[in-house]
Amino acid sequence: MTPVLLWFRRDLRLFDNPALSAALSDAASGRGLLPVFILDPGPDIRPPGEASLWWLNRSLVALAADLEARGSRLILRRGDPAVVLPALAAETGAQIVHWNDLFDPGLAARDDRLAARLEADGMKVGRWNGGHLLRPDQVRTRTGGAFGVFTPFWRAARPQIAPPARTEAPAWLPVPETWPASETLASWGLQPTAPDWSKGFSEWTPGETGARTRLGAFLSGALAGYGRARDFPAEPGASRLSAHLHFGEISPFALWRGALTAVERGAAPEADAEKFLAELGWREFNAQISARGTDLAKSSFDPRFEAFQWAQDPAGLTAWRQGLTGYPIVDAGMRELWTTGWMHNRVRMICASFLAKHLLVDWRQGEAWFWDTLVDADHASNAGNWQWVAGCGADAAPYFRIFSPMAQGTRFDPAGRYVRRWVPEIARLPDKWLHAPWTAPPMVLEASGLRLDRDYPAPIVDHEFARARALEAYARLRGR
Repeated sequence: MTPVLLWFRRDLRLFDNPALSAALSDAASGRGLLPVFILDPGPDIRPPGEASLWWLNRSLVALAADLEARGSRLILRRGDPAVVLPALAAETGAQIVHWNDLFDPGLAARDDRLAARLEADGMKVGRWNGGHLLRPDQVRTRTGGAFGVFTPFWRAARPQIAPPARTEAPAWLPVPETWPASETLASWGLQPTAPDWSKGFSEWTPGETGARTRLGAFLSGALAGYGRARDFPAEPGASRLSAHLHFGEISPFALWRGALTAVERGAAPEADAEKFLAELGWREFNAQISARGTDLAKSSFDPRFEAFQWAQDPAGLTAWRQGLTGYPIVDAGMRELWTTGWMHNRVRMICASFLAKHLLVDWRQGEAWFWDTLVDADHASNAGNWQWVAGCGADAAPYFRIFSPMAQGTRFDPAGRYVRRWVPEIARLPDKWLHAPWTAPPMVLEASGLRLDRDYPAPIVDHEFARARALEAYARLRGR
């Protein structure tokens, strides 16, 4: 019997995997199951960032181990799936293939073409949704388009979400009569070596086991109080599930079911669970825009912003990337990002606002930096969030909302625990001056062992000047 191909993509799990369930159903007639992952460097996709590749490598190691524990193995191939999959089918005689769809710009159309080609060759093609609560085209406006405002989107989307029953990971997997050749992960060179900048990533455990462990800890802990604590970077209020969700190591339905179950058993208030579910909804919101052909990483959702007069400030961009802007909450976030591959959500907004509004640097440059350095870099969410902050995205923050780094630091890191962890050179400053060191009296600076512009930079731009400049630039755009 010829094998059934199972094409793993960003669904690197065995629980709650609709493509796997369908493939096992077809393999029940005596066919073996042939799991394959394709590293796709083709022009149709956006190449993953370096931090994403780090995560992918470890996630594939975990998936391969889970498959081997069930008597199977993971075949690795590199190349354009439109070439690799037909070739693998011809090599193995496979007549059936299943996969979970992706909805990044260009991928859905490419999958349509690939499916049509395989079906023309006589193959059965099963396509499933394993990565979203709803397919992006399920929620439409009255005119059939994408929603541009979150609240009406969520009002329309939430009643449609009906999590399917959880499917367990199989205890054993049917194997093909022969195994095709596989490339090796080591040959792909996904890991940093010279230098190895990933030493601070040790807190992460990529893979399905790590995802399920983190979800369990969140549901029994931080979900209660999530609505408030998620805004405070020094508190363990975030779920930290974003990378696991992006790589499909856990299903969004598992998160949905878990949050509602936590409410039912009294482990979390309903309001906190609803806030968490709305965050999943924001992910869906950006996905439905991106899937309608809008490449959010390239073009502003609001086309007027294509005429915005961004500044050319390479020195400012470099200082921002390195966490040397002179604004402690911004620098703390950028250093956390570089060290761990992740940044707290509230601080992401602060850092993005600083680049786009204080420095007037094109948001696309910041989005590209996050894309390269975040382990959870998701095309629609990353770009959509950057556009939201910059004022050019869907349901965007008002153009006149310009975060004060000092006020944000004082409000959301009042004891300075987050800033002191990531900006240790100012750790001895009293709380009163921690978020604005340049305002501290000379005697306080001296007592704290801090010399501005030597131990820690003075602000690279004055806040009031930057705010006025940004408002003027936005006013010129609105005048057009």
